[in-house]
Amino acid sequence: MAGVSLEEVRAEDADQRLDRWLRRRFPGLTQGRIEKLLRKGEIRVDGKRADGKTRVLAGQTVRLPPRIEDELPPRGGPAPVGEADARFVRGLVIHADDDVLVLDKPPGIAVQGGTGQGRNLDSMLGALAGPDGQRPRLVHRLDLDTSGVLILGRNARAPALLAEAFRGRSVRKTYWALVAGVPQPARGRIDMALAKVAGPAGERVAGDSEDGKRAVTLYATVDHALDRCAWLAMRPVTGRTHQLRVHAAAALGTPIVGDLKYGGPRAILATDALARQLHLHARAIDLPHPAGGRLRVAAPLPAHMRASWKFFGIDLETDTDPKLAGREG
Repeated sequence: MAGVSLEEVRAEDADQRLDRWLRRRFPGLTQGRIEKLLRKGEIRVDGKRADGKTRVLAGQTVRLPPRIEDELPPRGGPAPVGEADARFVRGLVIHADDDVLVLDKPPGIAVQGGTGQGRNLDSMLGALAGPDGQRPRLVHRLDLDTSGVLILGRNARAPALLAEAFRGRSVRKTYWALVAGVPQPARGRIDMALAKVAGPAGERVAGDSEDGKRAVTLYATVDHALDRCAWLAMRPVTGRTHQLRVHAAAALGTPIVGDLKYGGPRAILATDALARQLHLHARAIDLPHPAGGRLRVAAPLPAHMRASWKFFGIDLETDTDPKLAGREG
């Protein structure tokens, strides 16, 4: 068929579900549209039919139909956004221009829908349509329990340019975390390969020097409360699933507070004054703007993290952008 394209899976994008690979490659595609294209056989892996759960491997070839991002949405279009959800998502906007929208994502709400996810931001984006009626498109994602900066493209060309910046690693992301204990050394560079492993409680990520994919994080201790906890600034150089959470727990030995999945009981500090929520926040992002130059946006700490800082007497006026040691490459 004219216009069909073949795209090879790069090593850094391998070992993930096909539907996730497609969403990252084409931010405008909805999960429903992906599933329909897979059912019809219009998307194939190495010439064979596949489903969304198929894991793509480095060097495999994915067949893509013509004008994949310009396909019409399923008949009837997206569901209308209710008044309450429209007010909610509009209240999250912390930056807006002709090309880019930036949201301050709250913890506990999914970026996109999925099994058991229910309410999600993607279903509300119609409320942020511009004067031309065009719905903004997600460019990247944050985990359910992570808060902070979330980038969207507002027109036909911006999402692709922004997605390419993320793939090319010209985006600098800074996260803030409260960890149980104080890392030694106080700042440094973590280089621990990670791999996904199945377990009785579902899929996890673990250090794996033989079969894992390289994962690099820069970190610096901004402040700490005796030896009980520390405020870390973390910069993921690579973008592996749960990278910061595993690096904090397994490489530093100081799990992120509230992260039972990777920190277990160590991640819960012995006080009822702290919320048992994940203390991980996408604080700031610095990226190439589609119209030229760079855009830097920061999001304030969510309420549960501000309360924890106050409880431990950690001063938010401390230098909030410390130099993160180490090479990024």
